Amino acid sequence: MRIFNFSAGPAVLPTKVLEQVRDELLDWQGTGMSVMEVSHRGKDFTSVIETAEADLRTLMGIPSNYKVLFLQGGATQQFAQIPMNLLDGRSADYIVTGSWSKKAYKEAQRFGAVRLAGSSEADSFTRVPSADELKLDPQAAYLHICTNETIHGVEMFDLPTAPAGVPLVADMSSHILSRPMDVPRYGLIYAGAQKNIGPAGLVIVIVREDLLGKASAITPSVMDYATMAENGSMLNTPPTFGIYLAGLIFKDLLAQGGLEAVEQTNIAKAQLVYDAIASSGGFYRNPVQEAFRSRMNVPFTLANPALDAAFLAEAAERQLSGLKGHKSVGGMRASIYNAMSLDGVRALVDLMQDFAARKA
Repeated sequence: MRIFNFSAGPAVLPTKVLEQVRDELLDWQGTGMSVMEVSHRGKDFTSVIETAEADLRTLMGIPSNYKVLFLQGGATQQFAQIPMNLLDGRSADYIVTGSWSKKAYKEAQRFGAVRLAGSSEADSFTRVPSADELKLDPQAAYLHICTNETIHGVEMFDLPTAPAGVPLVADMSSHILSRPMDVPRYGLIYAGAQKNIGPAGLVIVIVREDLLGKASAITPSVMDYATMAENGSMLNTPPTFGIYLAGLIFKDLLAQGGLEAVEQTNIAKAQLVYDAIASSGGFYRNPVQEAFRSRMNVPFTLANPALDAAFLAEAAERQLSGLKGHKSVGGMRASIYNAMSLDGVRALVDLMQDFAARKA
């Protein structure tokens, strides 16, 4: 029996996709082998990665002057790889809106001059800094943001306006493919796969071509975006299984009607959870200011923390998993990525309402 998995990542994957993987695992497309056993340089796998890229370009509307890279190491590795590739002896600006952008800012300091252009840490990461709070350098090599903070549940719906000529670099790990994104507004987008794309270990980088070729001399070839782009993401053996599974998920999202349709479902799912919190009479609370509440990651606390363990125990009895909040925040967190069904969200809301009625 499949449970309802609200884990922040690795996260729930579409059942129909997993069933296809299961059916193809020992004999992929009549080869008599698993896709994990096929040479990455053969025509069969070349077709997989080329199709995956084409489908991702269609889903996100990625222009032809952007390279799509399928890399290893996860988004955290990109915290170092981005300044190694883009800093180019200059300074960069970082806006810190939660744990992940704070980690990215800290890591970038190892590679050169970076500036804290704005932060909402004083408000416990419950909002995004307003435009008049930002101090942006018009000479910066790039401006880095995290458009959805997985831990704190803060999402950017309005992008900061970078100074003319300063590329916007965005960590979209926990909400990529959850809604349309205006790719040309960014110089570089990166995302770990384990939320909305596929299994952990794969990271996707979408980078504008004019930003290639700026890597520092100490950058290893395998971490140089230009070198990886020249080699079609296959300078080394790529994460073939992750790319194959990502490609299946891209096709599934296209079959659903694309990201416009996916967004409407995600809005409905998030509204159910936020309405349950708002109607609880204070029994549940979400700390994030309403304009910045994430559709993908909904943290909430119980009015009496002593009830946390009982809530999680009842969740487990109802086959609801992964609801314990991050250790730095506490409470609960419901991650309702693309593959989380409306039925799963309704099951969570039923628990929340029932538990509050008995324990308030």
